[in-house]
Amino acid sequence: MNQSQPIFKDVVLLGGGHSHAIALRMLGMKPMPGVRLTLLTEASDTAYSGMLPGHVAGFYSREECHMDLRRLAQFAGAQFCVDRAIGLDLAQKRVLCANRPPVGFDLLSINIGSTPKLPDVMGDRDAIIPAKPVRQFLEHWDQVVSDFARTPEKARTIGIVGGGAGGVELALTMQHRLQQLLWAAQQPLTNLTVHLFQKDATLLPTQNHWVRDRFHALLTQRGIQLHLQEPVHSVQSHQVIGASGLTIACDYIFWVTQAAAPDWLAKAGLAVDEDGFVLVDDTLRSVSHPDVFAAGDTATMLNHPRPKAGVFAVRQGKPLVNNLRRAVQNKPLKPFRPQTQYLSLIGTGDGEAIAARGSLGWQSPLLWRWKDWIDRAFVERFRELPEMEEGRQKAESRRQEAEGNHNLADVQTIQKASTMRCAGCGAKVGSSILARVLQRVQQEGGSLAQRSDILIGLESPDDAAVVQVPAGSVIVQTIDYFPALLNDPFVFGQISANHALSDLFAMGAQPQSALAIATIPYAQPANVEETLYQLLSGAMSVLSKAQAVLIGGHTTEGAELAFGLSCNGLAQPDRLLRKGGMKPGQALILTKAIGTGTLFAAHMQLKAKGHWLNGAIASMQQSNQQAATCLLEHHATACTDVTGFGFMGHLVEMVQASNVSVTLNLATIPLLDGALETAAMGILSSLQPQNLQALPAIANVSETNTHPYFSLLFDPQTSGGLLASVPLDESDRCLAALHALGYQHSAIIGYTTPPLDRAKPITIV
Repeated sequence: MNQSQPIFKDVVLLGGGHSHAIALRMLGMKPMPGVRLTLLTEASDTAYSGMLPGHVAGFYSREECHMDLRRLAQFAGAQFCVDRAIGLDLAQKRVLCANRPPVGFDLLSINIGSTPKLPDVMGDRDAIIPAKPVRQFLEHWDQVVSDFARTPEKARTIGIVGGGAGGVELALTMQHRLQQLLWAAQQPLTNLTVHLFQKDATLLPTQNHWVRDRFHALLTQRGIQLHLQEPVHSVQSHQVIGASGLTIACDYIFWVTQAAAPDWLAKAGLAVDEDGFVLVDDTLRSVSHPDVFAAGDTATMLNHPRPKAGVFAVRQGKPLVNNLRRAVQNKPLKPFRPQTQYLSLIGTGDGEAIAARGSLGWQSPLLWRWKDWIDRAFVERFRELPEMEEGRQKAESRRQEAEGNHNLADVQTIQKASTMRCAGCGAKVGSSILARVLQRVQQEGGSLAQRSDILIGLESPDDAAVVQVPAGSVIVQTIDYFPALLNDPFVFGQISANHALSDLFAMGAQPQSALAIATIPYAQPANVEETLYQLLSGAMSVLSKAQAVLIGGHTTEGAELAFGLSCNGLAQPDRLLRKGGMKPGQALILTKAIGTGTLFAAHMQLKAKGHWLNGAIASMQQSNQQAATCLLEHHATACTDVTGFGFMGHLVEMVQASNVSVTLNLATIPLLDGALETAAMGILSSLQPQNLQALPAIANVSETNTHPYFSLLFDPQTSGGLLASVPLDESDRCLAALHALGYQHSAIIGYTTPPLDRAKPITIV
C-alpha cells in the first residue's frame, strides 16, 4: 500500500455497479494525484447484468459473467473494503457499515443498484427470492439447479412475479436450463411447471406491440402459464395468492417487479424520488448534497428520468469519473444527457434474441450471437487490464498536477511538507489526532477492554504502561511489524493483530496486553486520522476478542502503511509449549492452509482472482486462539505458528530442536484456493529464495521437488496456522475437534520418528 502522493482527499465509491467498475478502470489508467480512492462493496465481484440471463440459461459460467472488483481496485490503487452499507452520516461525511467502523469521505459516489419493490402486505417474505441483489439471487438459483440435478424425478413448480423484460427473460432462461437437466436425466419435461404473474393486461408494457405480442406467443408456445391482470396479493409458504383469489402452489417463488432503493438513502437525508432513488442533476451530483454523486439504478436524473436499465449505468461511467475529477479540483462540472432511445436485446433462452428499439422489433439467432459478442467484449475490458509502465504513470501524474486547478497549491504544499518531514520524534503523528482516534474507537467500537492487571494503560498520560504479572505466572513477549499487504486498513489491522498474537498462542500463553507501532502515509490531518482510526479499530477488535488490552504504542508518518504489535501473554511455566517438545511416534497437525505468500505476490501483479484472495483473507482473519486451546486439551507437546519462514522453515526448527525425524505426507498439506495455480505460474514471494535454505534438511529432495505442492512448502505465510505434535492416540479426536471449531483445513500432515539422520531429518512421501 505504497502512497507515492500525499493524500489530501478521500473519494469513496459505494457499491460495485457498472458505473463504478468503469470508473475504477478509468482511474487506474489516469489516477487522481493526492486522492485516496476507496471502493466499499458487499462482494469482491459484480455480475454484468447483460450476461446474467445467459448464465441462468447455462450459456455462461459464473466467472465469465462477473467482473473481479478486488482486482480492479488493485489496478486503480484503491482501498478495497468488503461490507454492507446500512446508512450515511452526511453531517460527519461517513458511510455506516454493518460489520466495520464507518468509512469517511470527502466525496462520495453511490452505485449500489436496486432491489425489487415489495408490497406492504406481503405475507411470508422469507418465501420469496428477489431477483436482486444478484449475489443472493444466484445463491438461491444455484440451489434450485442443485435440487433439480439431485432429484430430477420429482415434479416442481416455479412462480415468477413480474412480467416486465426481467421476469419474461427469467422465465424463459430458467425453463431452458431446468428442462436441459430433466432431459439429461431422461425425466419428463412435465416435471417442471412455470407460472408467470403480471399485474398489467400485457407483458413488457414499456415495449412496442410487436415485441409484447412476440413474447406472449413464445411463452405460450413453451407451456409457461401466464396470469395477466393478476396482481399478487400475498405470498405464503410455497403459495402465491393473487388479488382475484387465484392460489398457485409453488416450490420456488422469484420476485422480479418494479425496482426500489434501500430506505436508508432517504433516511440519511438525501433528496430521493418516490421510489427512494437518489435525485441527481445533469452532472450526476445529488441535488441536496454537493459532496455526493450517484449513478446507475441508484440514481434518478431529475431532468432526464430513464428506466432502470444497465445501458444507462454503463453510459454514466465516463461522465461520472470526469465530474469526480473536476469536483476534486474545484472545477465546474460538465452536464451529461442520456440518450432517449436505446436498443434492447432480450434473450429467448434458446440461443436467440429479440431486438427492440422504438417501434421496431426483430428475432434471430444472429441477434443472440451479436449480443454475446458485445457482452463478452465488455466484460473482457475488465479482465484484460492494460499494463501501464511506471514512467507513463509518473508522466501522467505530472501532467495532471500541471493542469490548472484550484487545489494545485494545496497539493504542492502537502508534497513539499512530505519531502521535508522531520525524522526522529518529528515524524510522530500529532497527539490531537491520536486522542481523537482513541476516543472514536471507544465511542463507536465499544468501551476499551479493562483488566485488573493493567496498572497504567491508555487512560493515563504517563510515559509508559505498567502491567502486573500474577504470582506463579510467567510473561511471554513477542513483536511483529510489516507493511500492509492489502488496501484496507481495518482488515490489515485485524490480520496484523492475529499474526502477532499467534506467537503467544503457539507457546500456550494467554494474551494480556499489547503495544502498537504504526506508520501512516503522509496526508492532511483528517486523512491521517481516518487511516489510523480504521487501522486501530481492526487491531483492537481482535485484541478485544482475545481479552487483551492495548496499553500504548507509537505512530509515525511515512510513505507506506505499516503496522505491528508487541504482545504480552501470561502462562504457567509447566504449561508452556515449545518447538523442542516433539517426541517420536506423534502425529503432526497443521491447522490452516498455506499459500498467502504466492497469492499476494500474484495480487500485486493483478494475476490473482478475487475469490482466491477472499479465502486467503478469511484464513488470515481467523484467530489461532481456539486452535491452541484445542491442541493443549489433546496434550500437544510442541507447537509453532507458520509464518514468514514458511512451513518447511518452521518444521525444520521444530525437528532440529526436538532431535527427531519426520515423515511428511506432501499430498495432505492443505492449500488455499488458487495457491497451486499462482505457484504454477512461477509467481512466488520475494522471501521464497531465502526460505529455500531449509532444503538441505530434506532427505529426498531430488525425488520430490517436481511435485506441484513442493514449492509451497517454502511459501512465507502471514497469520498462518499452528503446527503441532500430538500423541498418536489423540490425533483423530484432536482433528475432529479442530474441524468442529471452524478450522476446516486442519489436517494430519505427517508423523514423527526416532532420529535417523540429523543433517537430513525430513523425508517426504
